[in-house]
Amino acid sequence: MQYIAFDSHKRYTYAVVEDPGGNRIMEQRIEHRKGELATFLAHYEPHSPVALETIGSWYWIVDEIEAADMEPKLVNARRAKMMLCSSKKTDRLDARGMNTLQRAGTLPTVWIPPGELRDIRELFRTRMVFKQQVTRLKNRILSCFSKYGISFDETTSDAFNVKGRAAVQSACSMLPVHTKESVMQLLAQLDGTNRAIAELEARMREVGSQTPEVQLLQTIPGIGPILSHVIAYEIGDIRRFASARHLASYAGTTPSVHASGGKVRYGHAPADVNHYLQWAFVEAANCIALRHTFLKARHVAQLYARLRATKGHGVAVGAVARHLAEAAYWVLTTKSPYKEPQHARVNTVVSSKKG
Repeated sequence: MQYIAFDSHKRYTYAVVEDPGGNRIMEQRIEHRKGELATFLAHYEPHSPVALETIGSWYWIVDEIEAADMEPKLVNARRAKMMLCSSKKTDRLDARGMNTLQRAGTLPTVWIPPGELRDIRELFRTRMVFKQQVTRLKNRILSCFSKYGISFDETTSDAFNVKGRAAVQSACSMLPVHTKESVMQLLAQLDGTNRAIAELEARMREVGSQTPEVQLLQTIPGIGPILSHVIAYEIGDIRRFASARHLASYAGTTPSVHASGGKVRYGHAPADVNHYLQWAFVEAANCIALRHTFLKARHVAQLYARLRATKGHGVAVGAVARHLAEAAYWVLTTKSPYKEPQHARVNTVVSSKKG
């Protein structure tokens, strides 16, 4: 067996091949052309591990590694750099460092989803991008009207439902000529984006099977058909998480902690999390926040209301998102529907008896 490490960039990969004793067999820069990496790997022992950092374009590189009958190892780049403790950074040193960690058996790797799963994920991820674009377009449109003192609060609760859209179209005549043209273009862009979302969702329903995992996730408050598919496909195999806390951390629903000198400070979630899972759980938590008065008998609504009163909306939504992430772990691990936490059920019973 040999140890191979790829320090990959947009246009090239720097490869280092070493034997089990740490002796370098080959160092080479490989230009990015289809088949070039597989051809390079074909000269070395099959089934050798190939370490590759988690860069943005790793999908096709993993495919080439597998095509060469090698074993891809996707590396957590931030953790690897911390373990190497090097103040210098070059392609050569990075690749050699990954091989050092491979030989020591301490290479920090992350899960590589199967090719089919990677492909399907793009539907849900693209929908998320379009939904964010819809929010930006709506905010921009309302901002254009607000600059001229035009509001739709008294006309409708939503300026972009059927009634609200009619009011928006009518109010365009009150805008200056160039601002009106800008708003019309924004509305056209909004309509096109909504059509693209509808087409994506139709395709998602075709390819996104109603698996037992998806059905179980839909028993969790705030998680519907779309979010259940996003969460299921982003999690993949639940067995790769050691505990509910690990899944919550991976999903970016736990804050960073700075503890020193007896003082503890909580900050934002770390940057190296699954941002798609983070969005899904926060989106579900916001759905609960909007309807918490109608869900007051549920634990998630009580959690949100209690924390909002003392910590504010943002902290409350974050806490609910973490609860949902941990609940997702348990329903997928135990293969049973979501159940209200025991203490929440007791509180509800006690409150009803007092009433």
